[in-house]
Amino acid sequence: MKIGIIGTGNIGSVLARKLAATGHEVCVANSRGVEGVRALAEEIGATPVDTRGAVDGADVVILSIPFPSVAQLPKDLFENVPADVTVIDTGNYYPGMRDPHIPEIDEGMTESVWVSQQLGRPVTKAFNNILAFSLSDLGRPAGSTGRLAIAIAGDSAEAKAVASRLVDEVGFDPVDAGGLEESWRQQPSTPAYCCDWNADETRRALAAAKRGIAPAKRDRMMETYSKLGANPIHADVIALNRAENTAD
Repeated sequence: MKIGIIGTGNIGSVLARKLAATGHEVCVANSRGVEGVRALAEEIGATPVDTRGAVDGADVVILSIPFPSVAQLPKDLFENVPADVTVIDTGNYYPGMRDPHIPEIDEGMTESVWVSQQLGRPVTKAFNNILAFSLSDLGRPAGSTGRLAIAIAGDSAEAKAVASRLVDEVGFDPVDAGGLEESWRQQPSTPAYCCDWNADETRRALAAAKRGIAPAKRDRMMETYSKLGANPIHADVIALNRAENTAD
């Protein structure tokens, strides 16, 4: 498939590298234009493009940019993109730490529902509930004991099937998390968020989520995260997330 990836931060760059390695035709773009992604593209065997180039002719578009940047994308970016093109949102909302406050989300709107409204088209939520290190280094072949899982939420069965294929190809078990409105169950500080669970554990974690309590927990955890230092040990982050995200 031809896959356009907008955003080359922690998750976007790992996905670009892994999907290019599996044989997909990958195009990468970020806010700095073609030259801003040329070095990464040449390193991993992808094509450097601008934002419009990432959606042109793509079978899949992966959006992996900071949340506020979604509203700054060209309003007509997807105007000529066919309806059957899968758009995957990997983003998470971190107000007060990285992102300015978005009133609609603060008032209870599900994060990826907001993204869908900004883009003017449906999206599928995936790759947001896993740490970049886990995504990069902990993928395993299908059927492996202890294979980790990634939650996928969306309203299109076809788009979720595409996302599931990509999740499997990069080394993880896809878990259907329901419709896009239900993707709050995999947002920051929910039991399914960045805990390195397997598929059964992820299903239980999604079911255990309680609407409305994660944002306050997320805000409290920011101070705890800061104590881990600039480059925290992966195991420490997972242990913290498991302890805090699963607590009432």
